[in-house]
Amino acid sequence: MADDAEVHKLTQAAFHDSDISVMMAFRVSKSHGRWGVSAGRRSSLASKQRVLALTSNKSVASKNLRANLQVLKVSSHGFQPAKVYKLKHLTKIEAVQSDNTGCTFVLGFDNLTSQSVAPAQWTMRSIDDRNRFLTCIMKLCKENLGRLPKIIGMDVVEMALWAQANAKALPIRGPVDIEAVEVVDGPMEGIVTVERDLVSKAEEDDMEALLDTYVMGIDEAEAFSERLKRELLALEAANVHAILESEPLVEEVLYQLNVAASSVDDLDEWLRIFNVKLRHMREDIESIEVRNNKLDMQAQNNSALVEELNKLLDRLRVPDEYVSSLTVGSFDEARMPQTVEACEWLSQSLHALEPPYLDACYLNMRAVKEKRAELEKLKATFVKRASEFLRNYFSSLVDFMVNDKTYFSQRGQLKRPDHADLRFKCRTYARLLQHLKNLDKSSLIPLRKAYCHSLNFLLRREAREFGNELRASTKVTRNNNSGGAWLEGSSGGQSGGGIDTSTVSDAYAKMLRIFIPLLVDESTFFASFMCFDVLPLVPPGPSDRRNSEDKDEEEESGSGASPKPSEKDSAELEALNQALEELLDGTQEDFYAVVEWAYKSDPLRCISMQGATERFLSSQKADAAGFVRRLLVDLQSRITACFNRFVDEACHQTEKHDRNVRQTGVLTYIPRFAALAQRMENLVGSNSREMVDAAYTKLVGTMFSVLDKVAQVDPKYTDIVLLENYAAFQNSLYELANVVSTLGRFYHTASDQYEQARSRYINSVINHEFEKLFQFGQKVENLLYTVQPEEVPFTYGMTKAEMRKLVKGCLSGAEKHVSAMYKRMQKQISSEELLPSLWEKCKVDFLDKYEGLEALLAKCYPSETLAPNSKEMADMFKNLY
Repeated sequence: MADDAEVHKLTQAAFHDSDISVMMAFRVSKSHGRWGVSAGRRSSLASKQRVLALTSNKSVASKNLRANLQVLKVSSHGFQPAKVYKLKHLTKIEAVQSDNTGCTFVLGFDNLTSQSVAPAQWTMRSIDDRNRFLTCIMKLCKENLGRLPKIIGMDVVEMALWAQANAKALPIRGPVDIEAVEVVDGPMEGIVTVERDLVSKAEEDDMEALLDTYVMGIDEAEAFSERLKRELLALEAANVHAILESEPLVEEVLYQLNVAASSVDDLDEWLRIFNVKLRHMREDIESIEVRNNKLDMQAQNNSALVEELNKLLDRLRVPDEYVSSLTVGSFDEARMPQTVEACEWLSQSLHALEPPYLDACYLNMRAVKEKRAELEKLKATFVKRASEFLRNYFSSLVDFMVNDKTYFSQRGQLKRPDHADLRFKCRTYARLLQHLKNLDKSSLIPLRKAYCHSLNFLLRREAREFGNELRASTKVTRNNNSGGAWLEGSSGGQSGGGIDTSTVSDAYAKMLRIFIPLLVDESTFFASFMCFDVLPLVPPGPSDRRNSEDKDEEEESGSGASPKPSEKDSAELEALNQALEELLDGTQEDFYAVVEWAYKSDPLRCISMQGATERFLSSQKADAAGFVRRLLVDLQSRITACFNRFVDEACHQTEKHDRNVRQTGVLTYIPRFAALAQRMENLVGSNSREMVDAAYTKLVGTMFSVLDKVAQVDPKYTDIVLLENYAAFQNSLYELANVVSTLGRFYHTASDQYEQARSRYINSVINHEFEKLFQFGQKVENLLYTVQPEEVPFTYGMTKAEMRKLVKGCLSGAEKHVSAMYKRMQKQISSEELLPSLWEKCKVDFLDKYEGLEALLAKCYPSETLAPNSKEMADMFKNLY
């Protein structure tokens, strides 16, 4: 075919530079098992066009060819080798069953590195191409490798017939031994191998000689049939003769069998009789056993019942000594062990009469009901007696301490409250309260209220006496707390009048140091003493903290359960907080009084008081200190409100500057604020930083706002007022701005405003003497946007004559103009320290503008020069000032 010749030619051309000879080549389609919609045809998306060629090396003799299978890609530039398979590794040829045409097959090689990827499937254009290709492969394998690959799913007989009919079409001459091919039926079923090799001539002769040694007459069918009939008749006759000879023996055997059968019938009748008798005996024995078993069970049950009843009687018995301890007698300390023991017995007895401690079958027994009623009555009697005693006991303890004045602070002597003896006496009845809770939890509610009422009266009395004596013993002169007066104050730890007010904040800190731990201890003791079921109420110590850390590690590792607060715990904690409110309510008024007193003495002491409060607040982490934390938070709020009141008053005094009168020089509140800020920084700590920064923000914001309004009163002096005051602000707060970030931000704001005001003022000073000169330069610069520099002298109003006239008029007596600039600045600037820097800035800006004008005139008027020039002008500035 012309197409095959063309493919063979193009394939050979692809290997023209190599020692490879092409035996045959075919156009094929390559795919990986994906099929299109139409049966037996691959879709264009799943197949690729390739050329499959059988090649050999030219330098190898034909009797031992090294045949390879080449795969070539088809492109616009011809065929390009893509992959090569060695024929010696070919192990099988398998037809694809889904292709009904039989043109698609898979070549299996034993040296493929990736067995997980599906092998390529090759589709020939026709059956003839497929047979010609595969027949040539089998021929090469047979002659050169001495073996044939397995053929799976193909008709080898059809291929053998095709090879005989198309022997001329094969590139390799000689017959192809198809019968020697190993055929495997089906690609997925059980493999059946049929291999038939031809028998040699010598083997065939040996088999014929062997068969000749046995003369059976098989070749004569009629004779062989007659022979078999005769042998069959002889065999049947022999069998009949043998049966006839054994007849007497058979009759004897039958007789003996009849005798045995009659004996068996007699034996069967006897066995039936015995079976009936045995059945009756068995029924009698079973009835006797049943009666015996019932009697044994009844005896055992009676014994167990007696034993249980004896135990129940022991459980229901009430000892007389316990009854007397619970119903009569006093609650003295000496009798408390017996009372506690009786309480324990009563609790255990009540629990023992409830499921699951007592079986449910006993609950409805009259004796159990009566005993439960008796115990409930005993419990009610004891709870009533114990509650009444404890209420009176708490009240008597507090009354005794209140009536003894030595427990409280007196004139000239501060007394630290001491409740050690009170707690020791209360602890005597701690176990009694625990048993009351176990017996009747509701009985603790009135007891808690009674304890809170009694102790609240004592705590309020102690706080009031201590606070009054604390204020009386602290000597400090009261100052006016207005913001204007404090803005006149000096720095350091003293007030505006030069009086040391550190004792004020020390007194407040002492109040916290004495009473905050006392209130926390009372809260913790109350929660423990009154049997509140809450988590640990005090911060853990070193050993407790280490144990809690170990528990945390166990919980993280999964060895322990993580305790989570339940609704019951939340309700108990809420009840505790309500009780603490009753216990400690009213003590906060004395703290508030100390805060107000300290504020009136020195408002700035609010800073140190705020820090002290925050330190105590950060240390209160226990649940029992809930009221104390709330008290400290309220104190913080009050201190902040007082300090904000001071800041508002200071801002109000700042805003009272007369805006209708022109202000000259530095405003008074700027240096006063520097002194105030210095004193505030001496008092501030890490805990009050936020409050002080907020005050800075409000004060400085008000100062800058008032400064802008004051500067606008006279627009002629606006820039002067701004630059002088912003400069004074920077000079007074330079050191503080380096360490206080809030002041640092305002420092940078003042610096920016100062730079802007200074630039505007210096421009106004320069323009006052040389405005026409620099305006002419500005006109020339604007004109250069539209005309060339050489055309400027020919523009109306910009001629050389007009330029000479203007320059001469402005620069004649330049030295006087410069001196006038300095004198004007000296007259307007009130700060002698600020004048040198302003004049230096003015000189630099003027020379920059003058040099720019000189360069501009040299560009547009080359033949004209300024007199004096920029260098002479700079010398003039140096010589004058």
